[in-house]
Amino acid sequence: MEVVKGDFLDPGSLDAALTGVEGVFSMQMGSHPGDPDTEIVTGRALIDAAWRAGVDTVVHTSVARAGDQENFVDWDKGRWEPLYWNNKAAVIDMVKAKGFRHWVILKPAMIMDNLLPPMVDSMWPSLRERGRFETAVEAETGIDWIAAKDIGAFAAAAFADPARFHGHEISLAAELASYPEVAEKITRATGKPVSAITLSKEEALTQPYGELGYQHESWNNVEGYKVDLEAVRSWGVPLTSLDEFIAQNCSKFAIG
Repeated sequence: MEVVKGDFLDPGSLDAALTGVEGVFSMQMGSHPGDPDTEIVTGRALIDAAWRAGVDTVVHTSVARAGDQENFVDWDKGRWEPLYWNNKAAVIDMVKAKGFRHWVILKPAMIMDNLLPPMVDSMWPSLRERGRFETAVEAETGIDWIAAKDIGAFAAAAFADPARFHGHEISLAAELASYPEVAEKITRATGKPVSAITLSKEEALTQPYGELGYQHESWNNVEGYKVDLEAVRSWGVPLTSLDEFIAQNCSKFAIG
């Protein structure tokens, strides 16, 4: 394996990095009002460079429901911050329109690895501080979960058999579980008490991410990722359950 350096803002470096490359795995950071352009700029730079290099297969990773945002409840009323969803959809469209011989779009839901440091400290700081999930997500709301290594397994499968995966947009999740259910699983595996509470809108707006955080969390109550778990399993790629993930990473949890 040879490691090379590329810079999204330096097309020449991308051209050099992609010389002789047959497959590209594409992923960009999500957009928000404080950074409205980076996802589009970096996505376009990589996709254009891959096209110039004659890359055969592009596996692009986005998020479940990207491209379906105009069907969200009250989308036309501005209920949901549009940049995140519109930019995700725009990069997907770039990949599909470019004309690669093989392409596939992977669309993961909530990533299990976010439950661990370092991501847990920005996603759910209350888990480390007080041993509980504090979100605007209602107790009965199920969240679709996928392990990061399973996203990698799907990507590897797509590179190994690009013709089978070509032209598909595959939403990814292994399991549907609410925050109280996840808390119970962590408690059982670690022996440390973990709980989950639902914040009121007023309480949620006082959290570090304010209105954006409230929108993101409450979106799960109204819309959610809606992954067809049977469709995911039909691809034959092994999936990691939440219990398996928690057991495998038991010592890594940071719980107050």
